[in-house]
Amino acid sequence: MKKFRVPGWVRRIGIYLAVLGPGLITASADNDAPGIATYSMAGSTYGYQFLSIILIVTIGEIVIQEMAARMGVVTGKGTADLIRERFGVKITAFAMLALLVANLGTTVAQIAGIAASAELFGISRYIAAPLAAILVSVSVLKGSYKVIEKFLLVLSLSALSYVATVFMINPPWGEVLRSTVTPQFTFDNNFLIAMLATVGTTITPWGIFYMQASVADKGLAIKDYRYTKLDVVFGAAWGNIISAFIIIATAATLFINGIVVESAEQAALVLSPLVGDAAKILFSAGLLGASLLAVSVLPLSTTYAFCEAFGFERGLNRKFKDAPVFYGIYTGIIALSVLIVLIPGVPLFPLMWLSQSLNALLLPIMLVLVLRLSNNEKLMGNWKNKGIQNIFATGLTLFISLIAIAFLVTSFFELRG
Repeated sequence: MKKFRVPGWVRRIGIYLAVLGPGLITASADNDAPGIATYSMAGSTYGYQFLSIILIVTIGEIVIQEMAARMGVVTGKGTADLIRERFGVKITAFAMLALLVANLGTTVAQIAGIAASAELFGISRYIAAPLAAILVSVSVLKGSYKVIEKFLLVLSLSALSYVATVFMINPPWGEVLRSTVTPQFTFDNNFLIAMLATVGTTITPWGIFYMQASVADKGLAIKDYRYTKLDVVFGAAWGNIISAFIIIATAATLFINGIVVESAEQAALVLSPLVGDAAKILFSAGLLGASLLAVSVLPLSTTYAFCEAFGFERGLNRKFKDAPVFYGIYTGIIALSVLIVLIPGVPLFPLMWLSQSLNALLLPIMLVLVLRLSNNEKLMGNWKNKGIQNIFATGLTLFISLIAIAFLVTSFFELRG
């Protein structure tokens, strides 16, 4: 009897589907509550102008996340592990403190996003926020890495609601395409701040930590690299296509009517009278799914990094008794975030501002450290960066540093004035 042979292309697709996960989850989680708010504000304020910036940011995200994934498959270690080994305790402690504070502020924003989207569906935040926190925490505590990854990949599909919203609106596609391929920059403070927020919500310090740690936790090796790279490229492209669709949805409805919004829930509410309740429901569903995804991933990136940096056992494949610090920090961040959100009259915007400011400061420093690590021949061998990768990554680091400085100087003078 002749033995059936699986075609090579079928086998390759099967391998890719097995490797798929870290890249897609990291990029999808970037479209979190602050991210959706940023894209909604950009679309309602500048129309389609920011689509070209999204295109540039996509290239930058692919370069940075590929470096993190490559270091993960080559070394089998997370970013924080390598930082501690190569740069010492002081730099590691600074990076971990900044990451912890920034991620706590951003996790608060995710819980606030869950609460806001639930209220758009008529559910009280005092029910939705704790319920979501319990659901996420139990899923992580009880599941293995493979189970949690599948859960997160399903949540990533919630972003399709923004694609559906745009096709319901049916924007002028010719204008959308022209704006995407024709960069338009306005050199004023508000534009610079919006650009920093767009870059900072897409290429994040926590994303670098999570990408490398999840690749290592999944047990991917050098033989899996080409599929891991494909996962990174596909994930970044998918995540930023969704970002572009959020901008298109708000530009085609809010911008042309002179309506500027500052949050995702405002955008959802305003869409209803303009293009119908279906658009509001889809936009709200996307916000809920994105917030649930991000509130699962963000605390994980923090706990991975913290435990790597200080030598504690970590990983979703370990039991609670084997990694109590890992699971304790994870649930602690979520519980504290829920408590903050449920405090009546708590000023959430300053917390988000603080987290974004810390991310703006931490990101260029993280990029410099990642560049040094990925160019270390002793560490990476033949897998160290190529020249073109260094050119792109260095240019991106300088670009983000300049915008970060402009953002911090502008914010300083605004606070004084």
